[in-house]
Amino acid sequence: MGRTGGKGLSLVRRLYTSRTLGLVLGLLCVSVAMYPLDPPAWVWALMLFNGLVWPHLAYQWARRSKVPYHAEHRNLLIDAFLGGLWVAAMQFNPLPSATTISMMAMNNVAIGGLRFLLAGSAAQLLGVGVGLVVFAPAFIPATTPAQMYACLPLLMLYPLALGWICFRQAYTLGVQKRELLALSRTDSLTGLLNHGAWKDQLDIEFLRCKGQQKGAAIALIDIDHFKAINDTYGHVAGDIVLRQLSKMLKQNLRMADVAGRYGGDEFCVILPDLPLFNAAQVMEALRERFSFLVYEQNPALKVSLSIGLAALDPAHGDATRWLNDADQALYEAKATGRNRVICCNDDKPRREVLGSV
Repeated sequence: MGRTGGKGLSLVRRLYTSRTLGLVLGLLCVSVAMYPLDPPAWVWALMLFNGLVWPHLAYQWARRSKVPYHAEHRNLLIDAFLGGLWVAAMQFNPLPSATTISMMAMNNVAIGGLRFLLAGSAAQLLGVGVGLVVFAPAFIPATTPAQMYACLPLLMLYPLALGWICFRQAYTLGVQKRELLALSRTDSLTGLLNHGAWKDQLDIEFLRCKGQQKGAAIALIDIDHFKAINDTYGHVAGDIVLRQLSKMLKQNLRMADVAGRYGGDEFCVILPDLPLFNAAQVMEALRERFSFLVYEQNPALKVSLSIGLAALDPAHGDATRWLNDADQALYEAKATGRNRVICCNDDKPRREVLGSV
């Protein structure tokens, strides 16, 4: 049915509830206002049809339509037309008429804003015109106490119901918006932050740690010879390795640490408020545990990690220079034999090495 059909059915279901309640309460309001006028039997039959049958007929009509969204808008215009008809039938009795018009106007604004309010108002005026011809009403300037009390349920309960429906819709849209935002920031294979989202977090952590003069480290992690794994064992095996590494990152890092998939077989971790030495110990433990776990699950699959680490340097002008230091350390880890952790110290030419084949 597509997005339009799904949206239309959702609207139909929401309006079925509000229309059923509103027209039942409206039937009470209109019938009490009409009773002193002693209307003929066909008018009572029309009132009962409008209040008790039409909500269910409108629901089935819209639900079975090819375009439920447009069908429901047609039903709302019919509602407005009938509302105008009853205003004239009640001989413009002030409170019942004002209640009928205002409740329908509120409903039309909630559904379609100003544009649909104008369309509904035009349909109401058409209904009033037809009512003038059919009922030839005289103006009744006073509302009796019974008529006033008959209007109160509609005035009190219908706005509450409509407000609740609008709240639920807004809440659902908010949840969906947050889910879409999370999906747009998440790598679909690993469930970690994607490249762009991780870079955004890097800028945030860089400014925070530098402003608070706290230590921090970045780790860039590369799966050694990952292309050979794909070529030898297939891309399914490669995906399993990627997911396994992402799972280990989620399980073994702190809540404050920020892990992401930087691209391909390369992962990245921000380790805020952690000195370089401690960060190196964390990464070395990850390197050893990952290689052992993969070997334990599949002895034929030999997988190792090369990891480059860089501490936040007060001299870094921006997060890119910090990231570049980690990238240089990773490059050296791969160039000097892989399967190791190399730290970029303040003294750039010197590297601290942890782990080796």
